[in-house]
Amino acid sequence: MLETILNHRSIRKYKNTSINDNILNKVLDAAVRASTTGNMQVYSIVVTKDTEIKNKLWECHFKQDMVKQAPVVLTFCADFNRFNKWCEQRKAVPGYDNFLSFYTASIDALLAAQNATLAAEDFGLGVCYLGTTTYMAEKISETLDLPAHVVPVTTLVVGYPNEKPGLTDRLPVEGVVHAEKYKDYSQQDIDNIYKEKESLEFTQELIKENNTETLAQIFTDKRYIKKDNIAFSKSFLEFIQNKGFMNHED
Repeated sequence: MLETILNHRSIRKYKNTSINDNILNKVLDAAVRASTTGNMQVYSIVVTKDTEIKNKLWECHFKQDMVKQAPVVLTFCADFNRFNKWCEQRKAVPGYDNFLSFYTASIDALLAAQNATLAAEDFGLGVCYLGTTTYMAEKISETLDLPAHVVPVTTLVVGYPNEKPGLTDRLPVEGVVHAEKYKDYSQQDIDNIYKEKESLEFTQELIKENNTETLAQIFTDKRYIKKDNIAFSKSFLEFIQNKGFMNHED
């Protein structure tokens, strides 16, 4: 399993090969065994194989072709709908219409997604997380008929790889691990932590292609710009409020 973890790579090209139901079920079993807050399991997984629905999800996910290529699309949702109904049917009054509950359910969903990732890769499958899930949560919700108190938080495309990309660079362990207490970063610390990433040939090519001075400017000025961050934040907050998760009553 450690070898599987250390060899993780995002796969964006897939073979036209279906996944055996037995394998897929084991991947889902692994997802369900993930840690969960209070053993509530306040998440759901929507398994999509249907071509027509996948085409709609492809539109939602900025027309990334891997959504069509991969035989299975897994949408992991923060879900208090099921738990609320159980409470009500058992003479209990649920109080989970607030941001904390949404956040709790999101954590549960992400833990399940990572378990599914590890299991899928252990079977020789490839996966890729789709960050577009929260950007397009409302349209995804409409496509998958998600009711109140159910919000999509991440998506995995799953299938047999049709490529073998190199391992993506990562910051050194000492750049993200703090001993005992958080130690804030000095200017020298930042230089040391990002030195290897910034010196990669791939990085230099990216800087040239994007016509920027630094790698950081690619993130701030090209990929994840403030204007878009604010716009998507507003739409997502409005969406989760409409789903019944932003009650701030005293």
